[in-house]
Amino acid sequence: MSIPWSPDVFWWIALLVQLLAIPGTLLPLLPGLIWLPLGGLVWIAAVGWQQAWPEFVVALVLFGLGLVADLVALGLASMRLKASRWSAAGAGVGLLLGVFGLLPALPFGGPLLGALVVETWVTKKSPRNLGWLEALRQGSVVGLAVVAGLLVSRLAQLFLALFGIAAFIGLSFR
Repeated sequence: MSIPWSPDVFWWIALLVQLLAIPGTLLPLLPGLIWLPLGGLVWIAAVGWQQAWPEFVVALVLFGLGLVADLVALGLASMRLKASRWSAAGAGVGLLLGVFGLLPALPFGGPLLGALVVETWVTKKSPRNLGWLEALRQGSVVGLAVVAGLLVSRLAQLFLALFGIAAFIGLSFR
């Protein structure tokens, strides 16, 4: 018995690929919005560029907006508090350690702890020569801001993923 590889089958495969974006938008280390254009490529393979380009272009734009959402959310959180440029790197390392279970409260405890430790260290070593308690306070505030930025980014990306899936469904039935 052979499987009929009609455009309908490819449409369902493309939709399933795009649905993979939802868990990726909720857990920071899983691939997220990249699944939208990959699903668009599956659809292009089935029906050709002439018919599927709108779905693919929308998916690419949403993927780009998701990248911008990450950069803006983390950048604004750090800039607003005059955090060091290393706080985002500390949050990234904390995120990796949190996802692999080496730091508590997956997935947001890792970034919080990573940003807190790095910002406390950098603030303590700064020319202002703050005491450890003041440096720890600054690190805590920056760590919380980075986590808040991460949450805002995740929500924005979830919205973009849902919009992308709805757009794929709507555009493919035009």
